[in-house]
Order: sequence, then structure tokens, then C-alpha cells
Amino acid sequence: MTEHSSQDPWHCLPPEEVASRLDSGASGLAAGEVEERRRRVGRNTLPPPSLPGFPRLFLRQFVSPLIYVLVAAMLVSLSVGKLADASFIGIILLVNALIGAFQEYHAHRSAQALRKLMVSRVLAVREGETVEVNAEELVPGDLVLLSSGDRVPADIRLMEVAGLQVDESVLTGESLPVTKTAETLPEPGLPVADRANQCFAGSLVAAGRGRGLVFATGLQTEMGRLSSSLAAAEQVSPPLFQRLERFSKKITVALLVTVAVLAAVELARDTPPLVIFMTAVALAVSAIPEGLPMALTVVLSIGTRRMAKRHVIVRKLVAVESLGSCTVIAADKTGTLTRNHLTAHQVALVDGGEFHHRNNGNWEATASVRRARGLLPRACRVAALCNEAQVSRRDDGHWQGSGDAVDQALLVMAEQVGPGRQALLDAHPLEDQIHYEPALGYAASRHASGAPGESLICVKGALEKLLPMCSRMATTSGDMALDPEAALAAMQRLAEGGARVLALADGTAVDDAPLAPGQLHDLCLVGLVGMHDPLRPEAVASVQACHEAGIQVCMLTGDHPRTALTIARELKLAGPEDQAVTGTQLARAEGEGSGALDALTVGARVYARVSPEQKLTIVKSLQRQGQFVAVTGDGVNDAPALRSAHVGVAMGERGTEVAKESADLLLTDDNFASVVAGVEEGRIAYQNIRKVVFFLISTGAAEVVLFVLATAMGLPLPLTPVQLLWLNLVTNSIQSIGLALEPGEGDEMQRAPRSPGESLFNPLMVRRVVTSGLVMGGLGFTCFYWLLEHGWTVEEARNSLLLLMVLFENVQVFNSRSETRSIFRQRFFANPVLLLGTLAAQGLHILAMYSPLMQQVLGASPVTLEHWGALLAVALLQLLAMELLVLLRNARGAAS
Repeated sequence: MTEHSSQDPWHCLPPEEVASRLDSGASGLAAGEVEERRRRVGRNTLPPPSLPGFPRLFLRQFVSPLIYVLVAAMLVSLSVGKLADASFIGIILLVNALIGAFQEYHAHRSAQALRKLMVSRVLAVREGETVEVNAEELVPGDLVLLSSGDRVPADIRLMEVAGLQVDESVLTGESLPVTKTAETLPEPGLPVADRANQCFAGSLVAAGRGRGLVFATGLQTEMGRLSSSLAAAEQVSPPLFQRLERFSKKITVALLVTVAVLAAVELARDTPPLVIFMTAVALAVSAIPEGLPMALTVVLSIGTRRMAKRHVIVRKLVAVESLGSCTVIAADKTGTLTRNHLTAHQVALVDGGEFHHRNNGNWEATASVRRARGLLPRACRVAALCNEAQVSRRDDGHWQGSGDAVDQALLVMAEQVGPGRQALLDAHPLEDQIHYEPALGYAASRHASGAPGESLICVKGALEKLLPMCSRMATTSGDMALDPEAALAAMQRLAEGGARVLALADGTAVDDAPLAPGQLHDLCLVGLVGMHDPLRPEAVASVQACHEAGIQVCMLTGDHPRTALTIARELKLAGPEDQAVTGTQLARAEGEGSGALDALTVGARVYARVSPEQKLTIVKSLQRQGQFVAVTGDGVNDAPALRSAHVGVAMGERGTEVAKESADLLLTDDNFASVVAGVEEGRIAYQNIRKVVFFLISTGAAEVVLFVLATAMGLPLPLTPVQLLWLNLVTNSIQSIGLALEPGEGDEMQRAPRSPGESLFNPLMVRRVVTSGLVMGGLGFTCFYWLLEHGWTVEEARNSLLLLMVLFENVQVFNSRSETRSIFRQRFFANPVLLLGTLAAQGLHILAMYSPLMQQVLGASPVTLEHWGALLAVALLQLLAMELLVLLRNARGAAS
């Protein structure tokens, strides 16, 4: 392989010299050469974002105003000779930093592991065959094929183009797509934006086709030179985090005011200033949910891993819970609800004759066309020549291929009837073509016909698009004048059987006639191909699961309305009386205004003959109606809808890179059942967020209530500063992780979607927090007061109260496992981490009670078995209070 020099950059070289210098050509590279070059230049990847090391994450845990206050408290303790208190605070700082660093490190590692699942695929020519490969496997000299929707996988010198337009805004900032050429550009010093015969890694193909040779990969690409600055780009916090951070700030201010008032009262009572300061610090740290953002990160990162196991890759973390909130799923039919394994089952003529495919691969004609069997090879000729796919037959007799599923189905049909595509191309070499684009609705190709001065024209596409081009139609009696009504009737017959219908036409043209949209006319409608794409086996159950979950499912397809309705009824998505909304109706309603459009979409379940651009129209209309919309897509024209939907879901297998970049989630199996699984996991993640938030806020509120009551009654401080810090360490840090790992309660998909505008702190959350705080704080104060009144010393009363608060919070963590279900109806052993964490928290406190060192630091000491039983009975009153709250809520719900 010859390296280029700075004197002759790639854009200045003619195509043949580019191929020569790269030791490549029209047949691509051999497998052995690919491996050799990869060993020499490495994989076609940019270095992943460097993970912050554990020491850096550890130090980052100390960047917090609350930590600064704790450090100040430690230094004050040291300065007055309280070595035990200072040591204890230092240990707490160390342990909290270790826990926080471990959680953050694990979240970073999980995110990096998920990135590896988002593989970009590309079509390359190797040893003369077009194959689909991982973009990371490309090497200089690889011949790559580009089409609309692709992300350019490396820096490429174009050899052939057909209407190729590329969005290079990621490199140049130019918002409009750039038209590309294969022509040699003579000026060596051209900037990147002006190198029209090159495509650069990271840019997106907006339209057209291209073929070119890779000349730079990995860090040698233009994108590679920018990779360091891109990696350093600041990430924006998700909206959910922003809302909770604002809440945390508000509650922090309120608690600090409360603590300040308590401190002022104690100061007026001549409590030593050092004790007041240390208590204020400990109470603030215990009550303020400073660990909430990290706990949420843990919940969502766990949700991403669970989703990945169910074939859903999360590109944006907040989408984990967003998908669980959706009220409408607008789903593509092809490949999502169906298998995307199209097979041609019949070819129909306009005059009623048909050819049928049999399971043995043979085709049979109905009696009316047996005398005109040449019509089937004619249809297959059009299907094979106007085609961009490739197929081959495996040893087991099954077909495999690459390219569009429709093209593959047509090629298999042509191979079964014979002759195959290559034999037809040998007889009719390709001269020009119009590539299929969704907005165009058809594709065409021009070939040498063998007759002097004439070319063969082959066209395939939607019947509505081909009818204006045709003046004749093929029948059993020969070609005759076109009967459009008969053609439409033939299409409807196929569509009513659930077939996807494609029209084929051929004709002749003079050699110099342009092949361009709007220039095709006087063609003959050869026939209609009926193709079947079977439903995925789990699709019906998945649609039913959505209905039970209160989610409306809409099916979007470019198929004929009758085909769409037949399939929708098989899915139990539509009833006998339902009708499909067509693209034509959408366009008409849109012209009449948003009111007419919303009236059309409000109850629609099936959208047929819709263009990808009209997906955005549907999404916007549903959003105006207050729906929370998830939309699936795979094409370049789906990108606006994917970006505008509340949750965009792209197809990981067949989706274009543009669609993937625009989406929040990727489906690795392109399966609607995976969308439903993602909804379930999203709902579980949201419930776990609520569980963690409730646990942290309610336990903090209980401590505040305890101190407010004690101060109001003129009692000594109920807990010492180190006892408060210990309580915070052995409860919240351990159990909140366990709650983040909670499995689903089992009925997530039987609940209605939550309102999109519902606050996390809804009335139910507020009632539960207030009840919990008052019960735990009130009972704790009562216990402390009773012990003092019955002659216990302050130290003995604090020891009992500390044990009671540990028991309270160990009971509260189980109350946090469900908002609507009794603790006695929960699967007790479903979350072993939570069980072990709770036992560990209690075990640590028991060890502290019997450890001479911790007895000195904490003021803790063993208690009798009878005292244990009494405190446990008091703690279980919290369980009783929350059970009564659940009972009252469920009774009120049943009555309403």
C-alpha cells in the first residue's frame, strides 16, 4: 500500500491513481489483505472517552458544601481536643467518599460497556462481493458503498456518485447538505468544506448513493483530529436530575433555616457552642438528601443494564424513565410488528390472471394465464434488473442477502423463476438508474436492450406512482391499453389478503433519453407483486400488553390502506369498523388547520400510505392532545419525528445512522416486544426513583421532627452529633442502593400511565413523607421523653433512641418497597441485596454496641433482650401506620 504525500492530496488524484496508491480496485480487498492492513494501522475507531480514575472520583466526592462543613467540624473537634469525635467524622468522610466513588466508577463502566453495543454497520465490497461489516473493521483501501441515511464510517475518496448529498455540519458547521462529485479537484490547498470528492468520517448521507475508497481511518481521519475536543464537550444534566436538584436546593434552604432556629434556641439555653455547632452540622448532613443525585444515577444505570438485557440500548439516560411514561406508541409496521422477512407469494395481472409461489420454490399459474407463461419471466426481469440488493442460496437451501428487504424478495423470486440477476445484467448491462427514495416512491433503471438505438427501461414502485407513467398493461392476450380502474381493483384484491403490493413496469427509450424523475412515460404495467411479511409471533401479545397498560398503539406504514387494516386486525389493533387514516387525508387536514388534523388523529389506530415526513405531523398532533408520545423509526426522513417525540426509538438492525443519532433508545432486535419491555423497565425505574426519594426524604424528616419536638419541650439534644452521623451512615447509604436494585412489583403493565405533568412529589408522596416523618419522629421523641421521665440518664436514653432510630429506618426501607401494596403481599426474598444491606446495617450497629472503641465514640452500649423487644415493638408501629395508609388509599381507590 502506497502512502500519499503532502504534495498530492487525495482530492487531487484521479480515481484510477487513488485505486493504484491504495492497492485496491472495483473488487475491493481480499480477506487476508484486510487483516494485514488492520494489524498495521489498527481498528477504525476513535479512543473512547477516558474514564476518570478511581482516585480522581474519590477526591471528587469531597467537592460539596456539606462536606466542607463536615471537614470544618472535624477541624474544630481537633482544635478543642475531641480526638474521638474528629476521628469518627474523618472515618465517615472516608467511607462516604469510598461508597460514592465506587458507585460513580461503576456507573461510568456500565455506560462504556453499553456504548460497545451500539455498533455501526456499513456495506463494503470485498473479493468482489458486497458484504455488511462492522465499521470498526474498515481499513485503507476498502471499497465502501454509501446511501441515504448512512453515517460515513471513514474518510473516503469518492469514485462514483449518484445524487449524493452529505451533511458535514459536525465538521464544518455548514447546515445545508453538500453535493458531492467524483471529479478530480486540482487545487491542493482546498479546505475540508470544499473537498467535494471526499466524504469524511462522522458526516451523514442526506440523499443519493456513492461508492468510494477509504484512505484514512481512526485517528488519521478529520474527525480523529477533532476527537479530543469532542470528548471534552460538556454534558447537559437530564431534565429529571435538574428537577430533583432544584427540589434538593429548596429543601436544603428550608432545613438550614430550621437548623439555624434550633441552634439559636439551644444557644439561648446556654448549650455549649461547640455542641450546638456539631449538632447543627450532623442534623443538616442527616436531613439534607445530598446523596440523592448519586442514588438516581445508580437507579437509572441499573435500568439501562436491565433494558440492554431486553434488547433496548439507552443513548440518553433520562429516557429510561421517560419511556415508562408514554401514553401513545406510534410504531412502524415493517420489521417492528412484522419480521421484515418479505417473500413474494404471487404476481397478479391486471386482467385477473395470477402466478402463485409454492413451498417447494416453484411457481404455478392459474388456468387463465397458462398460455402466457412468458409474462412471469418478464415480471422477474424487471424485478431483478431494477434492484440494488444481493442474494445467494446457502447449502441448506435457504436464501441470504444484503440490501433492502423488498429488493431481496424480488431477487429471490427472479432466481426461482430464472434466469438470475447476473445473467440478466450480462444480457442487459446497466446504463443509468434512479435510486429509490421514500419521497420519490419508485426506482428505475436503464439497460442496453440489444436493439440498435434503444434502451430497456425497468421501473418498480407503488402503483399510484407508476400509473401516470404507463399507457399500456400486460394481459394474457398481450399488451393493451391501460385500464387504471382494473389495475387499482387488482391491487385491492392483493391488499385485502394482507399483501404488500409493488407494481412493475417496463418500456423502451432511445439511447440518449434522460433517465430522470418526470421523464418516464409510455411504459407498460407488467404486473403487481404481492409480498407477505409475517407478524412477529409475540406482536399480538405485546399490543395486548400495551392496551392493558393504558397505552394506545398506532401502526404507521406506507402500505395500501386495505393491507394495513388487514394486518392491524390480525394484531387486534383495529376492529371491523375501524378505518385507516391515509397520507392524503393527513395532508388535506393539515391544510385545513391544526383543529381538523387533531380531529382526524384523535382516535386513529392505523395510518396507511404515510410518508416518513408525515410521522412528524402525527407526533405533533398527538402531543397537542396531551399525549406523551414514543415513536419508532429507521429511515433518514424519520429523524425529525424521532427528535420531536418525547421518546424516539430507532431500529438497531436496519436503522440508518441518522435515525440512530436522533433517537433516545435503540432496539437491537427491531422488535415491538422490546419496546413494550422497555416501557415496563422504564416504569420500574421510575418507581425505584420514587422509592429511593421517599426513603431518603422521610428518614431525614423524622430526624428533624425529633429535634424540633425535643427543642420545643426544652429537653436535652436527643442524639449527639456523632450519633446522627452514624445513623446517616449505617442506614441511608446502604439501603438506598438496595432500593435502587428493586425488581418490578409485577403489575407495572396493569397500571395506567402516569400523567405527563405529574410531579414526583405528588399528593401520595407528600402524604407518605409527612406520615412517616411524624410517626418516626414523634415516637422517637416520646420514647426519649419517657425514658428521661423514668429516671434514665441522658446517655442511656440516647443509646436507646439511637437503637430505635436504626430499627425505624430498617423498617422504613421495607415500607419503601411499594406505594400501593401491603408489605405482607410483597415478595420478601425478591431483592437479596436489600435484605443483606438491612442485615448489615443492623449488624454494624450491634457490633458498635459491643465494641469498646465505638462505645466510647458513639456512647452506645448493649441493652437487655427485653429492651430490644420493647424498642422493636415501637419501631413496628411505623409499619402499622404505613399499612393503614396503604389500606385507606386502596379503599378510597376502590370506592371511586
